Amino acid sequence: MTSATLRHTVWILRGNPVTAFAAAGAFALCVLAIIGPWIVPYDPIASDVPNALLPPSAKYWAGTDQLGRDVFSRLIVAAGLDLAIAASAVTLSFVIGAVIGALCGYAGGRLDRYVGRFVDVLMAFPLFVLAMAMVAALGNRVENIVIATAIINLPFYIRFARAEVNVRRNAGWVEAARACGDSHVSVVLRFLLPNVLPAMAVQVSLNLGWAILNAAGLSFIGLGVKPPTPEWGIMVAEGARFISTGKWWLVAFPGLALMLTVLCFNLLGDGLRDILDPRMRT
Repeated sequence: MTSATLRHTVWILRGNPVTAFAAAGAFALCVLAIIGPWIVPYDPIASDVPNALLPPSAKYWAGTDQLGRDVFSRLIVAAGLDLAIAASAVTLSFVIGAVIGALCGYAGGRLDRYVGRFVDVLMAFPLFVLAMAMVAALGNRVENIVIATAIINLPFYIRFARAEVNVRRNAGWVEAARACGDSHVSVVLRFLLPNVLPAMAVQVSLNLGWAILNAAGLSFIGLGVKPPTPEWGIMVAEGARFISTGKWWLVAFPGLALMLTVLCFNLLGDGLRDILDPRMRT
């Protein structure tokens, strides 16, 4: 990051406390995802039945579950898994969708029509139900959850990149690049895509939150990560059985973690647009 970009970023964060809060939350989540397994006070999968279903206390900050496992330790370790699934899926769908959408928007014609119909068919299905079907068919492994989540996010990037490139493909600087001998692929990858990426930053941030919710939702219904692996959706599903008995912490803490994480990524979108868009640097 150059000094000018750093100064611009600091200026945006100082002028928008909401964006600063979201950025701090997202940064804290990334740090926890990296160092979490080494800082948790207890083994997140080790059972301690005599201490099962204890409420939050000085010893167990978020209480214990039905097997005596420390809920706080499981929350921290689960953050790394959920973020890894979401980041992998969004990165995959972003790269593939941006390239396909940009090529379709630039080329137009038959390729654009065929890809457009494919995207229309894909978006005609309820996206979570489509993810359920793909994971059920492929098997509930982490890599299949990533693939399913990436596929249901793909239409957003294809449509967005296609629309943005379609507007710019006849601009003067694009014509100048072609006149200088650049190939069509080079024009798309070197000139058009970099100009639409800042506008796609908002969608990336939103999709990170949706991808985390999608992974948690799949785990909640038994099609996601397999127990006893710590994962927020699994923790909510396991804790739901004990709500009627007053064991509120089993659902409250993983549910709160999901809510705050998705909120941070949603709020971060506008700030990312302002930071990355060169037109804001005036």
